[in-house]
Amino acid sequence: MRRGWTTGACATAATRAAYTALLTGSFPDPVAVALPKGARPSFALARHSLGNGCAEVAIVKDAGDDPDVTHGALVVAAVRRGAPGTGVVFKAGEGVGTVTRAGLALPVGEPAINPAPRELMRAAVRELAEAHGDGGDVEITVSIPGGATLAEKTMNGRLGIAGGLSILGTTGVVIPFSCAAWIHSIHRGIDVARAAGLDHVAGSTGKTSEAAVADLYGLSEQALIDMGDFVGGMLKYLRAHPIARVTIAGGFAKISKLAAGFLDLHSGRSQVDLTGLAALAKELGAGPDAVDAIRNSNTANEALEHARQAGLPLADAVADRARQTAQTVVAGAATVEVVIFDRRGRLAGRSHA
Repeated sequence: MRRGWTTGACATAATRAAYTALLTGSFPDPVAVALPKGARPSFALARHSLGNGCAEVAIVKDAGDDPDVTHGALVVAAVRRGAPGTGVVFKAGEGVGTVTRAGLALPVGEPAINPAPRELMRAAVRELAEAHGDGGDVEITVSIPGGATLAEKTMNGRLGIAGGLSILGTTGVVIPFSCAAWIHSIHRGIDVARAAGLDHVAGSTGKTSEAAVADLYGLSEQALIDMGDFVGGMLKYLRAHPIARVTIAGGFAKISKLAAGFLDLHSGRSQVDLTGLAALAKELGAGPDAVDAIRNSNTANEALEHARQAGLPLADAVADRARQTAQTVVAGAATVEVVIFDRRGRLAGRSHA
């Protein structure tokens, strides 16, 4: 699949082209930028302007074949002269958020332009300043028109990034269907919860289980981690960045995969083990007919229904085994429990301490 470029790479290219125009009066088009791992892609300018001491460049974000919410968006950098000795100053323009909660990589009040993209932009400014004998004191305002609306499809609001998107990217390259962005958001959610002093967080596989676990324990939004399928990504980070109590919440099918030892619950990377569920039901005292019905079920939920009809606490047993898997991963850094909800958000199973 075709790779793409991060918002950070696009902002760097726009910055380089705009600063070049401030120094020389003309815009390089396309403009090439150096990325951390040696790539040097070129970016076409979607629009540009120069006047009143400001150069502005817009570049269309190309995420390749990745389903990125910012694919096709304009990433705009406006570069102005700064006061001597101030260095590079970053500002959030339209559609770029501002940090409002502690625990992220940036202080509260700063534009949500992550450290790696900032360094890419600083490096571009530094190189051009040295080549043209300039002081390199500039103010860079990064914008993404429509970014506030796009941000509603991300986890930014929960992380305390208000008003728009983050300018992201460590390598500058978007790998199609990468899990990295989601796992990065999970890690930042944990960081925010720790910074807020929370001692209980809940990682959920979806919106239904998230709403249900929040209601069950009265958890604040900051305590809710949108784990999705990446339970392993959450647990491994918690092992190194502990929070005293962790609840894992999800539907029966997803949690049964965790019970079987899977740490990635995506349907393309792990499957429900109906034979294993049947064996567990047998351990709980299921008769031959119930065991066969569970083994031959079409779905995990059908297997659960057969267990219910037989009066078997299969969901509780699955939650217990899922807890054992999770507890092994966190290696004593947190106390884990697992709760299972049905599709209506009703409690279906719960692990025991």
